[in-house]
Amino acid sequence: MLDKRKFYINGAWVEPVEARDLEVIDPSTEEVCAVISNGTEKDADRAVEAAKAAFEGWKHTDPQKRLTFVEKILAIYNQRKGEMAKAISTEMGAPIDMAIEQQVGAGGRHIETFIDSFLHFSFQSELVKGHKDSALQYEPIGVVGLITPWNWPMNQITLKVIPALLAGCTMVLKPSEIAPLSALLFADIIDQAGVPKGVFNLVNGDGAGVGTRLSGHPDIAMISFTGSTRAGKAISKNAADTLKRVGLELGGKGANLVFADARENAVKWSVLRCFNNSGQSCNAPTRMFVERSIYEKAKKTAKEVANNVKLAVASEHGNHLGPVVSKAQFEKIQGLIQSGIDEGATLLAGGTGLPEGINHGYFVRPTVFADVTPNMRIFREEIFGPVLSMIPFDSEEEAIAMANDTDYGLTNYVQSEDKERCHRVATALRSGMVEVNGLTLPKGSYFGGVKYSGHAREGGIWGITEFLDTKAISEW
Repeated sequence: MLDKRKFYINGAWVEPVEARDLEVIDPSTEEVCAVISNGTEKDADRAVEAAKAAFEGWKHTDPQKRLTFVEKILAIYNQRKGEMAKAISTEMGAPIDMAIEQQVGAGGRHIETFIDSFLHFSFQSELVKGHKDSALQYEPIGVVGLITPWNWPMNQITLKVIPALLAGCTMVLKPSEIAPLSALLFADIIDQAGVPKGVFNLVNGDGAGVGTRLSGHPDIAMISFTGSTRAGKAISKNAADTLKRVGLELGGKGANLVFADARENAVKWSVLRCFNNSGQSCNAPTRMFVERSIYEKAKKTAKEVANNVKLAVASEHGNHLGPVVSKAQFEKIQGLIQSGIDEGATLLAGGTGLPEGINHGYFVRPTVFADVTPNMRIFREEIFGPVLSMIPFDSEEEAIAMANDTDYGLTNYVQSEDKERCHRVATALRSGMVEVNGLTLPKGSYFGGVKYSGHAREGGIWGITEFLDTKAISEW
């Protein structure tokens, strides 16, 4: 069992102000794999004080020097990717091969993209094009609080820490207390890269304690949060009294519109994409709308794909699903699957209970429901597990209306060989992102949504400007 009770504050690993142990559970085995400290407001205050003291020096550090530190971070990150994959696999259950290729890989790609984007970024430009007598200046917003989730640890940590460093901000990171091991390793990488003390600080703790203190702290200029919509609302309310900037990347209930002329493997791709990371992705295509003429065939394909998905412990190599992250998450998913059964959806595959042959670990059976209707909970609520809902449609207009009938608006998907239709539908869908025919957004794009999915714009130039204020200057 790992002892990870210390916090990283002001360039050193320090003991918590008050000893409050918190166990980290390996979701594959349900056994304790590490012990961390559950921080208090005093720990958060100590970290904010260090970040505040370091801000002016880091703000005035030459941007190219800040870039050099990030390049060092990337080099060390790549050297230690095996360690990072093991940490992620242990703490949140990602299969080890998936952890190194997708989980760790996502973090590395984000750092690379921020480096490339920063090479083309200027902290000063014309305020109005063609007017040389005025200027627009970008300035770091100040000390920022960063609160990250457990489902894609390095994806979210790099999307926040790296642009904040490049922008000239100092920071306090509170990773998820459920999956903190990768964040602690990342702090060690920051330390190894020689980032000046106080610029980056890490305090473990829960949302009610450290999280609440950071979002309401008068010396924090911005809070950047990724997690549930419920928590995002609470953070916004707590941050209101200090009028800090609030960046929120929240939940999703992605619509996936599959037309009759979609490519041959569209349904199979859609099912596997929904189940990836054991369904624990806010941008998962969890509602599959299928044109009625191919609906019966699509149901058969989805059932076959789901029934052929393998589940195994995270340490096992190969292409399979691991467990979901925790007992609480497992029980929430079980309740939603049962609601789908009770409310009359057709269960094609999966269902409640542990998969056959598995008697421990938080493993959820890959589940597919057909004939789902908009009044059902599984249509409306974010499940965050390997659960797919299938709904038939008769017209393009009907599909768009049902897809937009949600509080969320993160990522939607369109599957059709008709390019003009894809353009029409993508334009009509209400979301921050739309992916067409399985093609991911290009390098340098942002990640973010609308409505109850939040309004953050993370990644590339967009992600750097999230941490900057603008200043308009005349007679330049």
